[in-house]
Amino acid sequence: MERKDVLKDLYELVLDRKQNPQEGSYTNYLFSKGRDKILKKVGEEATEVIIEGKNPEGKTTAVSEICDLLYHLTVLMADMDIDLDAVYSELDERRKKMGNLKAERKEIVDL
Repeated sequence: MERKDVLKDLYELVLDRKQNPQEGSYTNYLFSKGRDKILKKVGEEATEVIIEGKNPEGKTTAVSEICDLLYHLTVLMADMDIDLDAVYSELDERRKKMGNLKAERKEIVDL
């Protein structure tokens, strides 16, 4: 079964709202309030994902919160003029790296 690229559709919709504001649009509200408001929402949604991730029965709610986070990240990307293809390319590059386990950070003993 072929899956539609929902993230791409969302990104294009957010870009359209940025270029063609519509009255009553939550996306346009975020753009009008500026990057600090967008970042605040990203932080709030990330926190909600963490909370639901710790909840053993929170799978359904976690899906909803993950969608909220993805939406707000998409708004941030559009605000920062970060193209979705750039994110896809970076993910493709990271996928090619195997055995890339990072070592534990050394304890800081002297400042």
